[in-house]
Amino acid sequence: MPKIGVFPAAGGLGTSVVNHLTNLVPASDLILIARKPENLAELARAGATVRRADYEDPATLEGAFDGVDVLMLISYASFEIEFRVEVHKKAIDIASRSGVKHIFYSSLAFAGDLEKTSVAHVMGAHLRTEQYLAERSGGFTYTAIREGLYSESFPIYTSWFDIHHPADEIAIPHSGDGPGVAWVKRDELGEGTARLIVDYAKNPAGYPYLNRVLLLSGPQELSLRETVDILGQAAGKPLRIREISVDEYVALPQHGTLHTYHGVDLAREWASAWEAIRQGETAVVSPLLKELLGREPESFATTVRDLAASK
Repeated sequence: MPKIGVFPAAGGLGTSVVNHLTNLVPASDLILIARKPENLAELARAGATVRRADYEDPATLEGAFDGVDVLMLISYASFEIEFRVEVHKKAIDIASRSGVKHIFYSSLAFAGDLEKTSVAHVMGAHLRTEQYLAERSGGFTYTAIREGLYSESFPIYTSWFDIHHPADEIAIPHSGDGPGVAWVKRDELGEGTARLIVDYAKNPAGYPYLNRVLLLSGPQELSLRETVDILGQAAGKPLRIREISVDEYVALPQHGTLHTYHGVDLAREWASAWEAIRQGETAVVSPLLKELLGREPESFATTVRDLAASK
């Protein structure tokens, strides 16, 4: 069995992918790379190889992928573009030199039905990384997986709405009407992604998704108004959207902190996500995740209800 590498292996999506991989292959087939390898001690005891590397310190990537045949490269957690693209490129180049045969990359489900452009700033680094994979492939093959917008990530699209301490309204630069989001539970994305990886590992020559971009989405598109209605039901109180301008959104006091990256306020750049939603970029429902799971993906309402019940 080829050796499967995951980097970073201890974040939200990475943890989910690794947990599902351990249900599908022996831990000894895994090479897990993380900024804090001590968080993977249990998997190391089970037989996985554990190494340290950190996107923030690109020099640590050297040698991190040695012995890896199939690499799940999870994107750097930021919506800044330049540094993100450069560390992705460095990781891809090092993986290629290390002999990695296939790279899976966790992209994001903006840009509609596998289109190559997006008005969402957050999608910029992903599109450039997808392009780089396509340009660099030759010594390796790749599959870019546009992971759907996590159901659990609703706060960043609803002005940091807290389901356990709910406000009466959500102030965002969007009316709530029109095309919406095909929300998807993060752990089901992890499971579907793990199955894609193992399918390749078992049959590289016959793998149907070589050098392709895929979309994993939830089972239903919900407008932002429908999304907010579901949040209100889960929180047990009426909830409304108050549409504000981008300038007003940027001026909200909490956003300067929450959207700051390395001292730079990117709140205005983040606001482009609502324009992308307005243009239908996150509204595409793909059947692929259902096929991978062998069941209907969990609904947004179910995920949110469970989140509301957990304290």
